[in-house]
Amino acid sequence: MNKKVISLREVKNFQTRSEEFFPLHWYEKMLDETPIYYDEHTKTWNVFKYADVQQVLTNHEVFSVEGPRTTISVGANNQEGTISDKANIMVDPPEHRKVRSLLSGAFTPRSLNNWEPRIQEIATELTDNIQANATVDIVEELAAPFPGMVITALFGVPVEDRAQFKEWVDILFQPYDKENEENMEHQKQEAAKEYYQFLYPIVAHKRAHPADDILSDLIKAEVDGERFTDDEIVRVSMFLLGAGVETTSHALANTFYSLLYDDPFLYQELRENKELVPGAVEEMLRYRFHIAKRDRTVKQDNDLLGVPLKKGEAVIAWQSAANMDENMFENPFTLNIHRPNNKKHLSFGKGQHFCLGAPLARLELTIALQTFLQKFSHIKPVESFNLESNLIASATGQSLTHLPIYTSD
Repeated sequence: MNKKVISLREVKNFQTRSEEFFPLHWYEKMLDETPIYYDEHTKTWNVFKYADVQQVLTNHEVFSVEGPRTTISVGANNQEGTISDKANIMVDPPEHRKVRSLLSGAFTPRSLNNWEPRIQEIATELTDNIQANATVDIVEELAAPFPGMVITALFGVPVEDRAQFKEWVDILFQPYDKENEENMEHQKQEAAKEYYQFLYPIVAHKRAHPADDILSDLIKAEVDGERFTDDEIVRVSMFLLGAGVETTSHALANTFYSLLYDDPFLYQELRENKELVPGAVEEMLRYRFHIAKRDRTVKQDNDLLGVPLKKGEAVIAWQSAANMDENMFENPFTLNIHRPNNKKHLSFGKGQHFCLGAPLARLELTIALQTFLQKFSHIKPVESFNLESNLIASATGQSLTHLPIYTSD
């Protein structure tokens, strides 16, 4: 079933791209004044407090991932651009268990250990190509290509097709706009067809000649006697691809923005104490990953959140706002890489639908940052940089298109 996309522009009501890029004042206002409210424009309940967001994400008896509307515009409304029922992870338990088990076979701790050297190679390759003592675009040089290169390597896709993968992702995960919805849907369907036609023969080949990669793991995965077909693997991989590229690229770019503009002393602290990098990654995911949200549909009338929720109503859980809840995080509107509980952020979700790729994303971000810190002694912002003109709407809110920095060896 194709879901209707809920446009949250009216809920957020931001005046500029910059405001949406880092909406701390909005989060603070919503948490203080209207931590849960019904929006008439979108016909949605909106939840901001940590405890309430966690309840919505984890209580599948009351809040369902299955519903006629969604906030996430992923894929396309054609056969190639949708996930088959058997491979659709966005279902409630108990059906969810089998699908997730089939998919999780490709994201085991063993897999991460096997992938780490390859991820390190890619990070080193890209970092070595970044010029020292010069102004460089860190989005173009590292944040944008790195996750795409990693996921295509882990998929076992030919190296020369990396750029094409990124182009497909950019189209398939671009949010719909009311002004150009028809044209955007046409672009998404074309991208989905191209992706499908490209990847299907690769998957078919791997079924006969399995290798050490994600596609081969998906082919071999079996639960209760069931396996994915080649068609199902191609279509589900499209969504894994987007999740693995779009969000990680966004998080990496935001991390560098934060190192330049949030705390100018943090880069040196990390360079001198690289063991602090994993904690810094978690704090960046809490503080700088915007905008994380999930939608659920009310399965039965209830007042669990202190308001009368009716069956069939949509609830939007604003995870990034929950990450700023002072009831969970002390001084939440400050960046603190030494925060003892920063890993409790909800950026990857919570409960049965916790992001499958979270361990991979954490590993990529940690390796990329450590590798960059190893080569460059200092970084500085470029005075002429204008944030507003270097942002674009994406599945994760506003994403940086360019970020110039000055590097020193």
